Amino acid sequence: MSPLISRDLHAALDALHSIGDDAPGNFARRGVASLSRLIGSELTTLSVCDLDSNHRSVVSDAPGAISCRQLEVFDHHFDAHPLVRAHGRKPGAVTKRISDLVSTDAFQETPLYNDYYRPIGIRHTMAVPIYIDQRLLVSFVFNRAGSGFGDRELQLAETVRPHLANLYRLGGAPTRVCGAPLTAREREVLEWVAAGKTSRDIAAILGASPRTIEKHLERIYEKLGVETRTAAAMRALRVCAAGTPGRQ
Repeated sequence: MSPLISRDLHAALDALHSIGDDAPGNFARRGVASLSRLIGSELTTLSVCDLDSNHRSVVSDAPGAISCRQLEVFDHHFDAHPLVRAHGRKPGAVTKRISDLVSTDAFQETPLYNDYYRPIGIRHTMAVPIYIDQRLLVSFVFNRAGSGFGDRELQLAETVRPHLANLYRLGGAPTRVCGAPLTAREREVLEWVAAGKTSRDIAAILGASPRTIEKHLERIYEKLGVETRTAAAMRALRVCAAGTPGRQ
């Protein structure tokens, strides 16, 4: 690949500063907005894949672009997704396009493409993994309906990837609750609280009612010994930071 030019590097630094300078709880929202402009993506998400339950949660730069039903369809084909298979449980994984793993023609004949990508109008996808362990795969994912992602865009995404991983580890993203006595759904709710989402937002993402989310939060507060959303999120971040030093 040709080296990135000065303009590309300045744009990458500007994007990282924009993400890092915001409040910690806004990492997901600011990340998808800033990186969408940097890469030129038509739909950008922060994707949190639970590799044990085959479930994906997303923060999108276009709220409502992916419905709860479409998220369920994705989960149905979770194990067949080329990027999940390439990145899952592989801490050394790097930025990949689906086209790096399977030809575009072949991919467009798969059930995953026809059931999930075709209905939402997406033809090209590139994923930037920023955190991987034995349960979680966290990535910024870029999608386009038109032209594919070129080598320059791949290189630009890979250049910012380690810095995004560092920002994630500092506590800005939906964060796994390590060791807290929570159920899987309670952990998921708390991850979105840490991402700065309201109860109504979380309800829409998880396909539940706001009242149900509030009930989950009440149990989370009791289990963690806290009284507010902010305290619960910060408790989760501290527990994770202590339990996973230096991991990506």
